[in-house]
Amino acid sequence: MSLKQSLAQKKPLIGTFIKTPHFHNTEVLAHTSFDVLCLDAEHAPFDRSDLDTCVLAAKSKQMPVVIRVPDTENATILNALDLGADGIVLPHILNAAHARRVVKKCFYGPDGRGYAGSTRFAGYTTKKLPENLANNQNETCVIAQIEDLEAVNDIDAICQVDGIDCIFIGRMDLTVALEQTNASHSEVLAAVEKVVKSANKHGKNCGMFVGDLTELPHWISLGVSLFLLSSDHGFMLSGAQQLQQTFNDAIKQAEK
Repeated sequence: MSLKQSLAQKKPLIGTFIKTPHFHNTEVLAHTSFDVLCLDAEHAPFDRSDLDTCVLAAKSKQMPVVIRVPDTENATILNALDLGADGIVLPHILNAAHARRVVKKCFYGPDGRGYAGSTRFAGYTTKKLPENLANNQNETCVIAQIEDLEAVNDIDAICQVDGIDCIFIGRMDLTVALEQTNASHSEVLAAVEKVVKSANKHGKNCGMFVGDLTELPHWISLGVSLFLLSSDHGFMLSGAQQLQQTFNDAIKQAEK
């Protein structure tokens, strides 16, 4: 089942962010049972070559992979999709008109995605034009990130834009936009819940990052289904901390 089909079912899916622009971390995490990996080209120093090898690393284990692009320019979106990513996370979608313009860039056609049959997406010329057009329509996942107050105010209209597979809530940016420092502040939670309710109302998949994992049952019960949690950096740090604590506990036990 493709990632696009899984999102349409609105069943809970788990993925993580990849912050390291080297294919090894992506390849290692492709061995997990996660549903998707997200290459964070918005907040980590990925160049085109890095994205190319990391997508290939994910595909080596048939792991779905999306790219959070640094901007919504035509060339940026084209590059991510030509490399064979299953979809893209589009940052700072501001309103419905903006969403329609950006979504159009994700699909072949006038004022949309430029066509080339020589890409990984196109099987390096082994897939014919009709197949590529169909795959673009049927397999490309478009995830619109909502992280600005303007977007929250226009969320009902955004959720009605055709071509968006998932509304993804950027809670930390919303926290900053609301001039708060606590992502659990009542104003932040009210904004997040407004987006979730709108996504449910209009039949859109809804996703989010959650820092406090004890919140997961709450958001799942409200209909959130795509969770991008932690990152390869987070796993390294938490693993190191756990090892250090285990070692410290061993010293204490040995001294008794």
